[in-house]
Amino acid sequence: MTANIDRDRIALLTKQMEERLLAQTLRSGEFVDEAKRVLPAGVASSFQDQPPHPVYIVEGRGSRVTDLDGNVYTDYHNGFGVMVVGHAHPVIVEAISNAAHKGTHFAAPNQAAVRVATELSRRFRLPKVRFSNSGTEATLDAVRLGRAFTGKDALIKIEGSYHGHHDAVMVSVGPDPDMMGPRARPVSVPQTAGIPSALLDLTVVVPFNDPDALDKALSERDDIGTMIIEPIMLNIGVVPPLDGYLEAVREITAKHGVVLIFDEVKTGATIAAGGVVERYGVVPDLIALAKATGGGTPIGAVLGTEEIMGQISSGKVTQIGTFNGNPLTMAAAEATLTKVLDGSAYQKLEDAGNRILAGCQDVCDRYGLPAYAVGMSSKGCVMFSTERVIDYRSYVAGFDEDLNYLGWLYHMTNGVYMTPGADEQWTLSVSHSDEELGHYVAVFEEFARDVTS
Repeated sequence: MTANIDRDRIALLTKQMEERLLAQTLRSGEFVDEAKRVLPAGVASSFQDQPPHPVYIVEGRGSRVTDLDGNVYTDYHNGFGVMVVGHAHPVIVEAISNAAHKGTHFAAPNQAAVRVATELSRRFRLPKVRFSNSGTEATLDAVRLGRAFTGKDALIKIEGSYHGHHDAVMVSVGPDPDMMGPRARPVSVPQTAGIPSALLDLTVVVPFNDPDALDKALSERDDIGTMIIEPIMLNIGVVPPLDGYLEAVREITAKHGVVLIFDEVKTGATIAAGGVVERYGVVPDLIALAKATGGGTPIGAVLGTEEIMGQISSGKVTQIGTFNGNPLTMAAAEATLTKVLDGSAYQKLEDAGNRILAGCQDVCDRYGLPAYAVGMSSKGCVMFSTERVIDYRSYVAGFDEDLNYLGWLYHMTNGVYMTPGADEQWTLSVSHSDEELGHYVAVFEEFARDVTS
């Protein structure tokens, strides 16, 4: 039975927890005011500007981070999912240090890039790899390659998915319900000011987990040559594909001659050695990687078929970047992929993920919390919704952002550093202990007890 939630009590608890967090992070609160003199909102990325104020981190070791006030947390944020290897892993630190002693940058080919590309090709079952420096660059390159290959300018993406901050994909990332139009024909809504209106006409959106909607959209427009999809939606918590959905997407895009891009920026290297490709057995035409692939360094990569990537070799498509394949990044990536994230590491992440999900689900069940736990391997979250979220519209209709924010405050004030915002999830690292996983669940139970009593 689902418990009744007293909204006045939620508001009171939120106020109390905000005051507690503000008191615990006074120096961060003072420093953000100083930072605002030179940084918009006092942070280096808009994602870092979260209420009640940004918390500045000064150090990380293994599964722990320390903030400006000296508070020590177990880190479940892990740099928006980058640090699945844990902080300052000695193997990666040594690899970066050794590379740095030989020179930090040359903008010239290096052998480590070949070794990393070989490992990524093996993991993700695509033969060719080019490096960049972020997920945004990786998805940008992938979209450009798809457009060039098909000769068609229009792009199709999933409503509610984030693929970086280039113009073509900053569309319907989190559209206001009043603006997104009917489900049968969603409106392409810009995520921010500064997106040319002409580009909105070239980016078509469809709901996740709805192959019929995809087939219909591709049948109605013959100028769509590329599709980009996050095969597990990780911009609205965790929304897995329904059985057969990814297979249907692969079949439909192939039928219409559309290049299929998997955005595995978040899933690559975190849910399995070969990400979604390994777990679901569906191989797209192109894959965009970043985040955890680089072991904590800035990295991006696009993987593709011989024919599509051959456009780079022939000079038809220009793919360039001063820092592409940087020796420090390649050293960190090689150590990450070949020495740290091995079979035993992925088994540990799988076991840890199952444990924390089971613990949180047990709490939801015992307290009648209007929520459920969902995830796989290192990725997971509690979705504050009584109904299963299968796409952006069901998320908007049923997700309780007030409960989610209060849950975040409970964890932050009890030594658990969590990703801020309703649209994110936890990332476990190979450094998390059973005791730390138990502590996370214990704090979540304290939250559940307080909001349902």
